[in-house]
Amino acid sequence: MRTNRIRTTALAATALAAALSLTACGGEDKAMGTKAAGSAETAAPTATSTDGEAQQDAPEAGAPETQTVPTQGKHAGGNGDSRAKKPETAPNAEAAASIPTCTPKNSTVKVSKVSRPINHLLLTVTNTGSKDCAAYHAPFLRFDDAQAVYPILNDSKPQAVVVLSPGEKAYAGIGLLGQPGEGEPVRSDNLGVTMVDRNSEPKGEATVKLPAGTYTDSLGFVTYWQSDVETALMY
Repeated sequence: MRTNRIRTTALAATALAAALSLTACGGEDKAMGTKAAGSAETAAPTATSTDGEAQQDAPEAGAPETQTVPTQGKHAGGNGDSRAKKPETAPNAEAAASIPTCTPKNSTVKVSKVSRPINHLLLTVTNTGSKDCAAYHAPFLRFDDAQAVYPILNDSKPQAVVVLSPGEKAYAGIGLLGQPGEGEPVRSDNLGVTMVDRNSEPKGEATVKLPAGTYTDSLGFVTYWQSDVETALMY
């Protein structure tokens, strides 16, 4: 009986030692497995960071490539159009020398009131002939029975003579008054308009009716003939 208890005790001790050995091996395997998984998780952020850098270097799918576009107007004086515009050609004094003068025989003259600028009138000459005519220099104006020619604004001289084809018009601005208090306004009812040739020689006078309530003084002026209304009234 004692021998059996000793043997049983020895067998139990042997089984216990084996169980502890298996438990230790299992613990080491689990520890090793946990460590391996930890290494893989630690490496994962590095792979993600590398992918992020690659995405920054490469453009997104479908995104247009960035291109440098020249500023519009850079080669055209900053007018907003990059194409250079060909300037309009106008006859110079020599070319216009052979063109007949616009006179009361081949053109008509009218005067009209304008809202802006104030104290201004617009003079318009229209080619009513069958050939071109030239509106040379500035018209000679005479209000009512005035003896002197109305002052001409030299600063309004255009770069080229205004040549009119049949039916075309030219314009001159008339400033009626100077600054308040600088001149004595005089009422006028009629305006004598004399066209001149390229040598400033008179070529006939036309008389037109002035708008009601027209007053002038010695500080007024008339511009040279212009090809458009805006230029004629800018002074």
